[in-house]
Amino acid sequence: MVIKRNQKGIAVIGGGYWGKNLVRNFYELGVLKTVSDLNQNALNALKKLYPEINITQKFEEVALDKNIKGIVIATPAVTHYQMVKKFLSAGKDVFVEKPLALDSREAEELIKLAKNKKRILMVDHLLLYHPAVIELKKLISEGALGKIRYIYSNRLNFGKLRTEENILWSFAPHDIAVIIDLVGKSPKKIWAHGKSWLNKKIADTTISYLEFTPDQAAHIFVSWLNPFKEQKLTVIGEKKMAVFDDGAENKLVVYPHTVEWYNKKIPEAKKAEAEIISLSAIEPLRQACQHFLDCIKTRNTPKTDGREALDVLKILTACQKSLDNNGKVVKI
Repeated sequence: MVIKRNQKGIAVIGGGYWGKNLVRNFYELGVLKTVSDLNQNALNALKKLYPEINITQKFEEVALDKNIKGIVIATPAVTHYQMVKKFLSAGKDVFVEKPLALDSREAEELIKLAKNKKRILMVDHLLLYHPAVIELKKLISEGALGKIRYIYSNRLNFGKLRTEENILWSFAPHDIAVIIDLVGKSPKKIWAHGKSWLNKKIADTTISYLEFTPDQAAHIFVSWLNPFKEQKLTVIGEKKMAVFDDGAENKLVVYPHTVEWYNKKIPEAKKAEAEIISLSAIEPLRQACQHFLDCIKTRNTPKTDGREALDVLKILTACQKSLDNNGKVVKI
């Protein structure tokens, strides 16, 4: 069955902090039938906003509803494996928030299950649907920046503090997904450092270093104990540099700076005028939601499928292993 606009075939499981954004998008796309959450107050608030939807605290009812073809999961990360497994087994296509699971073996099991059931499995690595990242990927593919030498990313905030997962697992999946997409491969070596202040063994700040080759690397700095919000990724190429700043008015800017060498020994930085890249104004989450619906219709593999999510999960796991061993280098 193909889900058409105004044909209610989508259910969202989890209508809280992020789930409510998914509810809004699928409702506006005209395909939302049901929202399930354990919190009745959250359900009541959503019902008030969207009177036509069904609400239930029993997600088992959703699995049995034959009219629901696609399930959108926005529950805590620790529940993802069981939730995805349940709905794939029930014959539903699944869109799940990151990470796909907390263990690589569980992720591999879900990928195999989706294949056997011939179901769509998509993970919401949201930034890969961001117009700035799409355009940045295009610039790199066309060689506009030259060979990529280094990428660094800051994802900082003072906002929602989690107790079921650390900052690495909460924030870094976004940046890992973008970096390996831009570079076009996974790193060979990883090491990470972090500190915990609010809860013992739950890191509030981490810095992860990813080495692809001896002359190509990246680092990711994430923290939820920062006085201001910052979501910025910088790409250093041999020809040009580019900055994706999601908090800026001009979200993607290219800097054609160069380095000149005097007597082949003394480097001097030569700055050039910045180039602002025009972008589509479409919401990245809307892009991701529409992509899920398109994949349900065409049966094509999602851009951020289980395999892509597994690559991110393996890197996260390696970072965590390094964190647990005082920054020890982990080879992938």
